[in-house]
Amino acid sequence: MTGPSLLAPEEPAAVVVLRPEGSSPFLLVSDHAGRRIPKKLGDLGVSESELRRHIAYDVGIEPVVRFMAEELDAPAILQPYSRLVIDCNRPFQAPTSIAPLSEDTPVPGNVKLTRGEIEARQREIFAPYHNAITTELDRREREDLPAFLVAMHSFTPVYKGMERPWHSGVLYNRDSRFAAFILRLLREEDAMTVGDNEPYMVSDDTDYTIPVHGEQRGIPHVAIEIRHDLIETESDQRAWAERICRILKTAKVLRDESYGVGR
Repeated sequence: MTGPSLLAPEEPAAVVVLRPEGSSPFLLVSDHAGRRIPKKLGDLGVSESELRRHIAYDVGIEPVVRFMAEELDAPAILQPYSRLVIDCNRPFQAPTSIAPLSEDTPVPGNVKLTRGEIEARQREIFAPYHNAITTELDRREREDLPAFLVAMHSFTPVYKGMERPWHSGVLYNRDSRFAAFILRLLREEDAMTVGDNEPYMVSDDTDYTIPVHGEQRGIPHVAIEIRHDLIETESDQRAWAERICRILKTAKVLRDESYGVGR
C-alpha cells in the first residue's frame, strides 16, 4: 500500500536527466547535485545559511556535471533534492540515510519520523533517481552498448576543523581497475594532490551508487571527488569539467588497450 505523498504535484521531479540520447559510453551521475527540500518538509528546522553548506548538497558539482555532459555528449542523471531529505548514496539501513545530525548541525525535521514518512522519502526521492540509472544501464546492456559509470561529487576543504590537502579524490570499493587509470592520470597533472580513496572510502555499508550500479553489474566505474573551493566560479567549473573529461577519455583508451577490448 502506498503511504501519504511527499511531493506536491507542482514540485519538480526527483530526478533530472540531461542528454538522454547522448552517444558517450560514459554515464554521469550526481547523487547530491541539488539542495531542494519538498514544501511539505519546510526547512527541516535548518537555517538557510546551513542549507547553503556542504551538509545539504555537493557544492559546485551540478554545473561541473552539466559542462561534462556537454563536452562528452554524455547522458547525466542528477538528484535535485537535498541529501538532508534522504541521502541517495546511502543504503536505507545506514544511519546517515536520513540523518538527524549532519556534521555538527542538528536536523530536527529528521527526528522521530514515522515509517510512512520514511517510506515516502524512499519512494519519491530515492527510488526515481536510482530507477533512472537502472533504466539507462539496462538499455545499454540490452542494446550491447558500452557503459562506464562515473559518479561525480565534491567535498569540503575543511571537515570538523581538519584541513583536507587533496584537490580531488578517486574512490572505489573492491574493484579498482578503472579507478586506477583515473588516479594515475590525475596525479600526472601539474601540482595536483589526489587522494586514493580519500577523503572518503567507498563501502557496501556507507555507499549505494558505486556498489549497486557499478560493482554488481561488473561495469567499469569510478567516483570522482573535487574539493569544492576549486569549483566555485564558472571558469573553474568549466576547467575542471574539461580536465575530468580529458582524463576519462584517456583512461578509457588505456583500459580498452589493457583488456584487449575491440581486438
